[in-house]
Amino acid sequence: IAWLGLGFHPFAKREDLPWVPKLRYRVMREYLPTRGKYALDMMLRTCTVQANLDYENVDDAFQKLRIGLRLQPIVAAAFASSPWVEGRATGERSRRLHVWTHVDPDRQGLLPQLWDGPAKYERYVEWALDAPMFLIKRGGTLHENTGQTFRAFLKDGFEGLVATHADWETHVNSLFPEARLKRTLEMRGADGQKVGLLPALPAIWKGLLYDAQTRAKAEGFASRIHYDTLEAARPAIANDGLRAELQGRSLQDWAGELLELAESGLERIGALDAEGRDERVHLAPLRALLERGQTPADELLAALPDETPDPRALVEVARF
Repeated sequence: IAWLGLGFHPFAKREDLPWVPKLRYRVMREYLPTRGKYALDMMLRTCTVQANLDYENVDDAFQKLRIGLRLQPIVAAAFASSPWVEGRATGERSRRLHVWTHVDPDRQGLLPQLWDGPAKYERYVEWALDAPMFLIKRGGTLHENTGQTFRAFLKDGFEGLVATHADWETHVNSLFPEARLKRTLEMRGADGQKVGLLPALPAIWKGLLYDAQTRAKAEGFASRIHYDTLEAARPAIANDGLRAELQGRSLQDWAGELLELAESGLERIGALDAEGRDERVHLAPLRALLERGQTPADELLAALPDETPDPRALVEVARF
């Protein structure tokens, strides 16, 4: 058995993989393909690494959420690490990012309706209320309910069932935006990574969002990004990684500026290890990649340039 630091299974076809026997997965595997052509790939063949962040109060949560939604594709470009599908190099830096643009527009994406206007967490709640449900659980019984929003369920019930707080938690867990607000704030945009780069993901988000001065600068940085141009650039980001362009600048430039902000935040926070180093040390591998204009996928492809590399060699370069 080998664990691979990739965002997409490099060998398996959909039919090769077993399903986890969870009640909601049966509903999802039937419903989601009606909403997006790669929904089953999302469930079966993708892998992310998340950074889960704390927040002080609802205002702090919404500010961090809004920044996270705007910046997610830039961070995702820097961590792109899924260049192979079914044993073959696709030309993409991140097949996983491509998949996630074709899952379910009702419950995925960058949530542009939250980008501007009042900074109130209730706006996230309003979005979640108007998203379609998957199911309702009562004891060990699953009631499929894919035709009703949670708002309608609150108002009208469903087949004699009345909404509970547990139903709301189940529903919120069925929503998949690029940044998700729950008991923690989940940054969900990055591909799975090898061990050397794993600490860089929480480090970059901590640096951007845990220091108030840097967070204000990150908010200003994020405000320069326009939803329409970012959404239009997402296919190129999945394909080209840091070489893609956004609003006339390369993703390498955007990501480099973002990394400098994160480094300044970590320096200001000043959390030191036993050797007296602050947490910028965790960003050093990412900085080395960015300075070369490379993503993790570029490094992997350079190590295995053949279109159909030897599977054993692929495992060795991608494993933990």
